Amino acid sequence: MQLNDLIPAPGSRKARKRVGRGHGSGRGGTSTRGSNGQLSRPGGGKGPGFEGGQLPLAMRLPKLGGFVHHGRTEYAVVNVGRLDTLFSDGDEVTPEALEAKGAIKSALKLPVKVLGNGELTKKLTVRVEKISAAAAEKIEKAGGKVE
Repeated sequence: MQLNDLIPAPGSRKARKRVGRGHGSGRGGTSTRGSNGQLSRPGGGKGPGFEGGQLPLAMRLPKLGGFVHHGRTEYAVVNVGRLDTLFSDGDEVTPEALEAKGAIKSALKLPVKVLGNGELTKKLTVRVEKISAAAAEKIEKAGGKVE
């Protein structure tokens, strides 16, 4: 058997409907679209967003997004619970050390802020740009220092 011997199975292929090609074709006149009306016209019918006269979803949603404060400072956030798992007792926590351990992406791009989620059991010296009151309290309670 060769590739040129392959043919579709009988009945699997169907000729397309050729409408509007005269009365002799059996599909002349209204071309299978019935009588007059919006749907029988070329380009007739409603658009894809039409919802029966109800205000369409695209118009119900707000046109523009909210307000973005361009003076806002974004921080790379690390919780004290994460510091507990990454660092040993007596270690110094700096943005560079956090980047080396994979806790933040880049020490150069964003300032680092330490938050107070989680528990801290190790004595750590923390030197970062910003620290929450809860985090500072937990670090000092564990015997560490915040600089």
